[in-house]
Amino acid sequence: MAETAIRGMVTRRQRWAWYLYDFGNSAYAAVVLLAVYSAYFQGKVVGGAEGSRLWGLSVGIAMLVVAVISPVLGAIADYSASKKRFLLLFTVISCAFTGALFFVGEGDVWKGMIFFVLAEIGYRSAQVFYNGLLPEIAAPEEMGRISGNGWAIGSAGGIVCLVLILPLISLVGGTAIIRLSLLITAAFYAVFSIPIFLWLPERGRPQPLPRGETYLWVGFRRLWRTVRSARQYQELVKFLGAFLVYNDGVIMALDFAAIIGAVLFGLNQQQLIIFVIIVQVTNVAGAWAFGAVADATDCKRSLSFSILLLVAVVVWMYLSRTVLEFFIIGAVAGFAMAGIQSVSRTMVGVITPPRQSAQFYGLFAVAGRTSSFVGPAVYGWVAAEAARAHMAQGMAPLLAEQGGQRLAILTIGLFLVAGLVLLWTMNEARARATVRALAPVPGD
Repeated sequence: MAETAIRGMVTRRQRWAWYLYDFGNSAYAAVVLLAVYSAYFQGKVVGGAEGSRLWGLSVGIAMLVVAVISPVLGAIADYSASKKRFLLLFTVISCAFTGALFFVGEGDVWKGMIFFVLAEIGYRSAQVFYNGLLPEIAAPEEMGRISGNGWAIGSAGGIVCLVLILPLISLVGGTAIIRLSLLITAAFYAVFSIPIFLWLPERGRPQPLPRGETYLWVGFRRLWRTVRSARQYQELVKFLGAFLVYNDGVIMALDFAAIIGAVLFGLNQQQLIIFVIIVQVTNVAGAWAFGAVADATDCKRSLSFSILLLVAVVVWMYLSRTVLEFFIIGAVAGFAMAGIQSVSRTMVGVITPPRQSAQFYGLFAVAGRTSSFVGPAVYGWVAAEAARAHMAQGMAPLLAEQGGQRLAILTIGLFLVAGLVLLWTMNEARARATVRALAPVPGD
């Protein structure tokens, strides 16, 4: 699709439909992953260091499932021009099981894990097809700005949802209100996802299914073709390898932020919500700032700076001892993580063929979700095993759990630094030139 054609076809309402989906699904990330459910599951549903281990395991299982199904479904979506259909399917799954978390009470460990894993699979899988729509609403030279706008508006959605539930938790309190907040989040996500299905058309054209073949077989065949053709995009492969590693650090920081706040600094539920609101506010600023840097210079420089900033935050978090420091750390971390996540999404858009966007975003999801299975599991295991070792030496349970968390924080930095080193081996200018030279013809 020509760049001028994209600009001529896309309306402001269609872009806002894309933005509003991010506005809705960011409520899930803010409430379930960051502020409420993660801490509730770790502290109330399970309790103690074992809660950290099972939370990491749950996140890892969901990520592994998404890593397996995303590339095949992405190939099918490109071939059949059905990105929006898959987006709808996984959005419904995520909203339904986010609402089902209302029924998870104290001690309902298996129910809490299963419902969360299904909600997380829906949320992460939907992102593949949502991201795959980016090249259809933005030309390459404006993707940084459009992606940054979407991330910023999405972060604002997380803030709005948190502001809605904060008075309920503050004034009423109790686990019933915490569970009710999950129902509110599911409804918020569902309502703001509606515009993308009503206003944004599917611009791809479905290709006829060969006689005797099924979409599943076509999906596997096109996936294999994508993997083989990826050899032509060597810089893309280098980027995906780097993303596989540094994204682990980001996911670990996101998924354990509330647990770190509760265990190390004794934050209650209201304080955790305020903390995440601060993170989301700076997330908005970071998305806009790093998106502008990506357009003005290139994605690699913008990514490198944001990763270095997050490494500094991790070191500071390991050394910090006060609640005030933790809140300041959260503000800086939100700014940095927005850059990493938003610009990574932009990078894929500008160094992959437009007609194969969902396929390559499927590979992007494989890199992110496969690595994300490792990171949370490693963090949870280190936190639990270190706590167990401290208790074996006679340390009080709370102090032992805090020691385990502090040691586990360092593993976040290790993944970030390793990923940054790999990123520096990638040549973005060469990647962009390769895409222009090897643009696929219709029907491939």
